[in-house]
Amino acid sequence: MSKNPPNLADLSPATANPLAFAISESDKQILTMVQAALSTGRMRLAFQPVVLTQDSEKIAFHEGLIRILDHTGRAIPAKDFMPAVEAHEIGREIDCAALGLGLRALIENPELRLSINMSARSIGYQKWTRILRSRIRSYPRLGERLILEITESSAMAMPEITIAFMDRWQQEGIAFAMDDFGAGYTAIRYFRDFYFDILKIDGQFIRNIHTNRDSQVITAALLTIGKHFDMMCVAESVETIEDAECLQQLGVDCLQGYLFGAPTVNPAWMAKQDRRSA
Repeated sequence: MSKNPPNLADLSPATANPLAFAISESDKQILTMVQAALSTGRMRLAFQPVVLTQDSEKIAFHEGLIRILDHTGRAIPAKDFMPAVEAHEIGREIDCAALGLGLRALIENPELRLSINMSARSIGYQKWTRILRSRIRSYPRLGERLILEITESSAMAMPEITIAFMDRWQQEGIAFAMDDFGAGYTAIRYFRDFYFDILKIDGQFIRNIHTNRDSQVITAALLTIGKHFDMMCVAESVETIEDAECLQQLGVDCLQGYLFGAPTVNPAWMAKQDRRSA
C-alpha cells in the first residue's frame, strides 16, 4: 500500500524548500550584522579614484563606496550585503550613513569632489533628505562638489519621482550619475527627461573589452547615447592597460577601476590631512 506524499503545508520551510530557507537564513544574518554595524557606527567609506582618460594622473573625482565593519574590524563591501537589505528600511539607513560620511569628507577636504551611491528608494526618506538639506544650507557651495550616483535599475523603477528629485537638487549644484548603465532596461522615453550629468558604463562590457568585439560595439553604442545627451562617460571596472587603451580609442571620458587604484578607507589625501591636523 503506497503512502500519500506529504502535504507541503505541513513541512517546515527547510524541508519544503531547502535552498529558499538557506537564502532566507543568510539574509537574516546579514540584516543582523548590518543593523549591528549601524547601531555602533561601524561604517566607513572606501574611496576610489575616477581618472581622466587622456591623462590618468589627473583625478576627475573619487567615488565613496560604503563599507561596514564586522565585529573583527574587517571591511565588508556593499555587494556582499546590499542585495539583502535594499528593500528594507536598513537600506535607507545605509544610504543615510553613506551620505553623512561623504558630506563630512567634502567639508573636511575643500579640494575633494566626491560621488556617493544612493537608491531611488531613499528619495522620499525624510532622514536622508534632512541630512542633505542641513549640510547644503550650512555649506552653500558644497553641492558643487557632490555627485549622487543612482543605478539605472533604481532610477527606472520610479522615473517620475527620480526626475523631479534630480531637478530639485541640480539647482543646488549637485551633479547626478547614472550608475551601471547597460545592466538594466532603460525606458528610452524617460531617458531624455532625466538630465544625468554623468553616465557610468557597467563593468560587464568593460572587462577584456580589447579582445571582445561585441563589447566594443555595445560600449560604442552606449557612448553615443551618453554623448548625445551631453553626459560625461565613465567606464567602470578597468583593470588592464589594454582595456584602458581600447576605451581611450572609443572616446570614453574617464576611467575607474583597479588599474588606477583600489577602493581604500585610507586614501593618501586623508593621510595628509591627518598630518596637518596633528
